[in-house]
Amino acid sequence: MRRCGRSAVRAVGIPLVFAAACAWAQTPDGANLSRKLNCMSCHAADRTLLGPSIADIRRRYANDPDARDMLARKIQKGSEGSWGSVPMPANTQVNDDEAHALVDWILAPQH
Repeated sequence: MRRCGRSAVRAVGIPLVFAAACAWAQTPDGANLSRKLNCMSCHAADRTLLGPSIADIRRRYANDPDARDMLARKIQKGSEGSWGSVPMPANTQVNDDEAHALVDWILAPQH
């Protein structure tokens, strides 16, 4: 019975561990995405360029419960007037998971 139990654990446990590792590996990384998508051409970590700094965005939206979805939409669809006269262009190539990964990175306390 013990031998059968161990085999069952291996048969179920190993695929579950592998599936979890694959899911983790496929989670977009906001820091890498920000470089890949050239976000840092307009945004800097701690100073205003064409757009607001990452630190300013984090400060403004840190306690807003709706910020994650709202900022993800702004990344994908663009926006105008939130930070002055320079519009945020739409990034239609960014999917939902990537947009949320970017927002999670922006709103994280430390980079």
